[in-house]
Parts: sequence; structure tokens; C-alpha cells
Amino acid sequence: MKISVIIPVYHEEGNINPCLDALKHVAGGADLEIILVDGAPGSGTLMAAGGGVIKISAPKGRAKQMNAGAKAAVGDVLLFLHADTVLPAGAFGAVERALADGSAGAGAFRLAIDTKNPLLKFIQFTANLRTKVFRMPYGDQAFFFRKKYFEELGGYRNIPIMEDAEIMKRIRKSGGKIAVIDAPATTSARRWQKEGILYAALRNKAVGTLFRLGVPAEKLARYYG
Repeated sequence: MKISVIIPVYHEEGNINPCLDALKHVAGGADLEIILVDGAPGSGTLMAAGGGVIKISAPKGRAKQMNAGAKAAVGDVLLFLHADTVLPAGAFGAVERALADGSAGAGAFRLAIDTKNPLLKFIQFTANLRTKVFRMPYGDQAFFFRKKYFEELGGYRNIPIMEDAEIMKRIRKSGGKIAVIDAPATTSARRWQKEGILYAALRNKAVGTLFRLGVPAEKLARYYG
């Protein structure tokens, strides 16, 4: 399988090359296409990024950016990676194995947060428990899809937040299988640290619950600043 890795970015000038270096290290000799999709044209992220990647711009918004990347991709598999998330060793072989028998059209990795903070470790534990029991991973767990299946789903809904939860909800509602790779994708703790760990954790929990209860993402987006 040829895998296209789509990375939505927004003012990531200082972080993009470490992200790309880690990705290429994990890839080894895998047949990989890397697509950066910048939601802040002119910000300098695409200019700062090294070579060997496809660079495109799209309107701001993670869903819009990821859909634009998917449209440009030529791979059999689409893997959506946050710029602050690092894939585990052997990730691409694991993705191929997870999709090999055709029973699953989508999947994600287990979550690890790059921290020793006990509260964040608890958040990591609950996220993995939710993923295991309910098959409801979130976007920082590096979603992957067979491209054909992603297109059949209609891609991500054009909503300002919760696009990751929304697409997983659609898959589950339709009876689709979501594969979960046991090796963890490791995400940075930077957003929790910036906003305050307790505040961010409670806000995220409240927003996620309200979204599942039917509150529109457009109304919930105001709490994300």
C-alpha cells in the first residue's frame, strides 16, 4: 500500500521540521507521500519546511485542511497526523496489517502524552479506555483510512471543531469497523500546558459531552478561543 500522510498546520514554523524528521525516521523505506496543508498562507510554515514533501494551502480549519490534503493525495491509505504527534516505530507496517483483510476501513493508534504529569497520565488512561471500549479515538491518535472508504464517507464534515469525533461517530453508526493499533502515537502536552491542564481537561470533557448530546460544533467552538 502507498500511504499518504496529511499534516494540517497553522503557524508551525518552529515545529514542522522536527515533525518531518521524526516522520521520515519512522517511515524508513516505506512508500510514503507527505502532504503539508497550511491554513495560514504566508505564515512561513511551508517555507520553513524541508524538502521531500508536497506543500499546499487551504482555508483555515482542520477539517477543510485535511479534506484538501486528501483530495491531493495519491496514496491507497490516508493517515492524518497532527504536527505535534510522533508515530511509533513500525507504524506504517502496522497500518497495512490493520487494513489488510478489508474488515476495517479506518483506524487509529493508542494514545501517549509526552509528559510525567499525573493528571495528564490519567487523561491518557481514560482516552485509551474510551478507545478500547467504545472505539471512539480522537484526532491526536493519528487516524488512518483506506482512501476509497474515506471518499465514500464524504470526508470530514466542514465543522470548526470535533470533526474527529464526528467522523468516528458516523463510522460506528453505519456499522463500520475501526481498527486500533496497540502501539501509541505520542502527542505533545503543549496545548494542555499552555491553557492550564485542569481547565483544558474539563473544557474538553464538557465540549465532547455536549457535542455527543447534539449541541452544534459551531456553538461549541467559541470555547476554544
